[in-house]
Amino acid sequence: MATAASNRLRTAVVGYGVSGRVFHTPFLQADPAYSVDVIVTADTGRASEAARRHPSASVVATVEEMLAQASDLDLVVIATPPATHAGIATAALDAGLDVVVDKPFTVASDEGRALIAHAERLRRRITVFQNRRWDGDFRTVRDLVETGRLGAVRRFESRFEWYKPEVRASWKAEASVAEGGGILFDLGTHLIDQAVQLFGPVAEARAELAVNRPGGLADDDAFVALEHESGTISHLWMNSLAPQFGPRFHVLGSLNGYTSHGLDGQEAALDAGVLPSDEDYGLTSPERWGVFGIEGSLEPLPTLRGDYGAFYRALADAIRGHAPVPVDPTDAVAVLEIIERLHAGTPLRRAELHEHNEGQR
Repeated sequence: MATAASNRLRTAVVGYGVSGRVFHTPFLQADPAYSVDVIVTADTGRASEAARRHPSASVVATVEEMLAQASDLDLVVIATPPATHAGIATAALDAGLDVVVDKPFTVASDEGRALIAHAERLRRRITVFQNRRWDGDFRTVRDLVETGRLGAVRRFESRFEWYKPEVRASWKAEASVAEGGGILFDLGTHLIDQAVQLFGPVAEARAELAVNRPGGLADDDAFVALEHESGTISHLWMNSLAPQFGPRFHVLGSLNGYTSHGLDGQEAALDAGVLPSDEDYGLTSPERWGVFGIEGSLEPLPTLRGDYGAFYRALADAIRGHAPVPVDPTDAVAVLEIIERLHAGTPLRRAELHEHNEGQR
């Protein structure tokens, strides 16, 4: 564990692409509970940038070099392509470290279950970076659901859409579904997780998946329909080639509805160099607030503050034995099971779900 002198959780970040640079190191650096001690990247340009931004960190090219320093570490954050997650996480657990894995947790639910069991055997903590649980707009919807202001939610619509006809060189452009590629793995892990967090287990699921880019190896356009055991219907859209965007959220309850447009602004702000400690970080300007109520009497509803840093604050409490991990990895496995069935073109139906649940007891 962290030394008494520093009382900081000594952390290695594996991968310094968008995920490591934008979603992880800024929060680790801003949180006094952590120190960024090692960054792993084999890309020389990214290594230079990492060294400039984190001068006190050791920047190394391989996981093996990082693991050689395991006795001086407490935590490993894995921000690499999905196909590498299980192997790196297993090695980190074997080295006696707690682990954060970026989503998707693994490329197969069996791998995820094995990782969870391995961590339990070693008495280490493992969790999944489902940061979109702390989007400001999602926090707003969750508050409306939990306080009952919407009434019984009958239909929930959620979208991640953008227009990127030109694919930049990255692992995402080259990964097959078997390697964790495609928009259902990339964004579906967020949207399905959010729907399940709001409305509970899924009784039935189906999907429409398409590959629209010439030569594409995995889906870049997806629609998912879920029926929750609670009775709520969730419709989820993911599209990277959408020239126009639908509502981010459109939630219809028995008493009121809520509609918002545009993505949570935390990612764009972080990418532009805004720090989590900045006064306006996570705030949504009034002109981008969603509307609440009944048609004809709609009112703007302030968006709750977005707060990805809450994940790491909760994780520090968990590592110190004061709380559970911020995201139960079994939640991520449940989402992976749904995605596997959708990729296989096999709709998940009530009878099959009941049989599966009984088998897990």
